[in-house]
Amino acid sequence: MNNRSKSMEVPEAKAAMDRFKTEVASELGVNLKEGYNGDLTSREAGSIGGEMVRRMIKKQEEQMK
Repeated sequence: MNNRSKSMEVPEAKAAMDRFKTEVASELGVNLKEGYNGDLTSREAGSIGGEMVRRMIKKQEEQMK
């Protein structure tokens, strides 16, 4: 994976996405910690990412109405 794929266009977005990820993980009962979370199972990590995407799509659809 190259560095470009890990960077965000808007630097402020990284902090917002981290807060969003932490909020979703908390609601799903997944224990996230600061920094590296390599001890998560694929299922836990996927559930966080999947729920984040579902919420972003829902919000975008609401804005398009």
